[in-house]
Amino acid sequence: MRARQNLRDAFSTYKRVSSKEAIDIFDKEDYSALLQNGIAQGITNPSWRPSLPHILVATISSFLFGYHLGVVNEPLESISLDLGFSGNTMAEGLVVSTCLGGALIGSLFSGWITDGVGRRRAFQLSALPMMVGAFVSATTNNLEGMLLGRFLVGTGMGLGPSVASLYVTEVSPSYIRGTYGSFIQIATCLGLMSALFIGIPVKEIVGWWRVCFWVSAIPASILALAMEFCVESPHWLHKKGRHADAEAEFEKVLGGLHVKLAMAELSKSDRGDGTDSVKFSELLYGRHFRVVFIGSTLYAFQQLSGINAVFYFSSTVFKSAGVPSDLANICVGVANLSGSIVAMVLMDKLGRKVLLLGSFSGMVVAMGLQVIAASSIVTGSGSVYLSVGGMLL
Repeated sequence: MRARQNLRDAFSTYKRVSSKEAIDIFDKEDYSALLQNGIAQGITNPSWRPSLPHILVATISSFLFGYHLGVVNEPLESISLDLGFSGNTMAEGLVVSTCLGGALIGSLFSGWITDGVGRRRAFQLSALPMMVGAFVSATTNNLEGMLLGRFLVGTGMGLGPSVASLYVTEVSPSYIRGTYGSFIQIATCLGLMSALFIGIPVKEIVGWWRVCFWVSAIPASILALAMEFCVESPHWLHKKGRHADAEAEFEKVLGGLHVKLAMAELSKSDRGDGTDSVKFSELLYGRHFRVVFIGSTLYAFQQLSGINAVFYFSSTVFKSAGVPSDLANICVGVANLSGSIVAMVLMDKLGRKVLLLGSFSGMVVAMGLQVIAASSIVTGSGSVYLSVGGMLL
């Protein structure tokens, strides 16, 4: 009863006290009771509709990440012919992977940029090198220009998705946070599929590969402009001491009835981990090491499965196996998108751990099929079917 009365008092003072004063109405015991019992004046979960446009804009950065991963897949042969390095596998590999070098640089500075200038400005900063890099890649007449353009694009690729993950978590209502988080992977898949689709005419139209790079400047421009109309992360504003601004942003994405409770949650979070600072060395050993190690290892294992090789070189691989590359690439994109949609539907129902276990188990089976296909156990068309099936799985 005391918790219910305190919450009612907080809402009744919504227009008469500051956010920080309203937050202080709750003590730790009251706040826990409110969350567990859901008795906030009978208020249900906030609507997902106000936050959706902001989430969709943020996931444009993930769309661009996927697009630039696959943009050289189909056009690589045409690019090498036009720029004069056809048959040079080292040069072709550099064209593919230079963007990852840029992404490494971008990701190293992503945390500093995101905490320094805010989430919205970080998005805009990630869009800028993507636009410039697309222009350089589309207009170059030599290998060096292509590598420079790919590197610039990569710096934006390294910054954008990490900001998107943080922004989606901080802006979305908690009950739908997992589903919104899946939008990031779905946007990446759509970016990959778009790059593969747009690359299909490259064999029939001379210089079409330049159009593939020009196209990527459009969503990057939309991201930079649309972010001017999106909310800033209330979490970032709160940590900067801008409590009134944080409250205003929460009201835009959650609705006025949920603002005080959301601000109280931020305050509780700060009380839990803001008493002492975290040193960078603690990420390598000490109290935070286990979390960082497990999370980083999961990411590494996913990449070591070879999925990026599929995105970069599937056209070449399928062609050597006698499979039409355009049809095969579409199948790869559809399979990837299908898995992401399943994750979106189940994320908030089954939880993260169950989906991780299922995903990695599926990857084990898929790679097992690839190993069998590459061995002498299966020969002829059977090995092709197993190899392609394993790749799609």
